[in-house]
Amino acid sequence: MTSTPERERPPHERTESLADLLGGRRGAVDATLPPVAFAVGWLAAGLWGGVAAAVATGAAVAGWRLRRGDRPRSVLIGLLAVCVAALIALRTGRASDFFLVQLASNAASGLAWVVSIVVRWPLLGVVVGAALGQRGRWRRDPALLRAYGRGSWVWAATHLLRLAVFVPLWLGGQVIALVVARVALTWPLVAAALAVSWVVIRRSLPPGHPGLRHPAPPSDGDGGPES
Repeated sequence: MTSTPERERPPHERTESLADLLGGRRGAVDATLPPVAFAVGWLAAGLWGGVAAAVATGAAVAGWRLRRGDRPRSVLIGLLAVCVAALIALRTGRASDFFLVQLASNAASGLAWVVSIVVRWPLLGVVVGAALGQRGRWRRDPALLRAYGRGSWVWAATHLLRLAVFVPLWLGGQVIALVVARVALTWPLVAAALAVSWVVIRRSLPPGHPGLRHPAPPSDGDGGPES
């Protein structure tokens, strides 16, 4: 063969990041628009104005995402979350309760990330493995399994951080502060988590490892994922 062997080429991961694989920043930016619209509408016309602005903005974002080719299921889930948040706020009469769905989502997500690490199915590996079409092959690589586990702690920490900030603001009914925190702890935090977890993964892999796209089989002395 005249071509350069795969292991002699610079690894793909030196030019490709988790952001390239997951596209997390774009979705996070979209998620901040309905809460911002809610705050503007609430300040201008009270609770009903905030709800109407949030739902209208959520519908507009959903339509835009569908036109750019996003999966209908994820688009509808995002729009449904906005509608449920609006209904809760109307039901309780508290504008701050618009963020209850966000609180519950972060609590559930943080728990899911922690449990996934404990049971040795780290969600970062599940998501990236699915994006790369690997199914569960990455779990047969002990180094990659360990790296994904360490990287997943970064994402678990983001949900715990949001809860630590959101819960006191929600208890105090601080609507504007909740919106500011939602924006500050959504796309900037996702961008930071993508960067930090990527560094953690790369530093966790041993020298010479072929990278995320090429899970290496366990050596004879390694018990694999069940060890």
